[in-house]
Amino acid sequence: MARSKARSLLSVADTELMKRIAARDQQALRLLYEQYGQAVYSLAYRILQNSTLAEETTQDTFLKVWQQTTQWNPDKGKLKSWLLKITQFGAIDRLRKERRQPALHPDSIEDAYETLLPTDAQWQDGSTLHLVIAQLPPEQARLIDLAFFQGLSHTEIASETRLPLGTVKTRLRSGLHRLRELWLDSIEHLNRSK
Repeated sequence: MARSKARSLLSVADTELMKRIAARDQQALRLLYEQYGQAVYSLAYRILQNSTLAEETTQDTFLKVWQQTTQWNPDKGKLKSWLLKITQFGAIDRLRKERRQPALHPDSIEDAYETLLPTDAQWQDGSTLHLVIAQLPPEQARLIDLAFFQGLSHTEIASETRLPLGTVKTRLRSGLHRLRELWLDSIEHLNRSK
């Protein structure tokens, strides 16, 4: 009985929230996000296996609610279910656009930069860095050059190289792993020769 009453109150609250959002009440959108944002993000992450894409899909879901591109009908189900359905379709669409399967590594390449690369203090000898990069396969070396020395985003690199975005991210990740190994080997070699 108490659970049924709580569900009924939540439904009324959801209906009021959606009416306020339709009236362009930004505070209501913030409240909606606070209430359902974690569930939306969790589903997006489960589908996409990538934190950056999951965050973007979450933002897209709430943007669609704000723009009222689709309408929630309380007679057809709970607001949370409706939001999760929008999220599911959005995440699947994003996968199709990326033309890739969910990543094996759930973290985005941006998250990996700090853990894969040596610290700034270790990059002081630029000639050593260029020698190490020269040991990488040419396609990885070019992508690292475009990303780090020319400052291009992954999307810009994909456009520049005419490679799929997923391929760019995979090659960058592999290149960064290999670069770190080569860098650490060169430091170890220098330490032994001292």
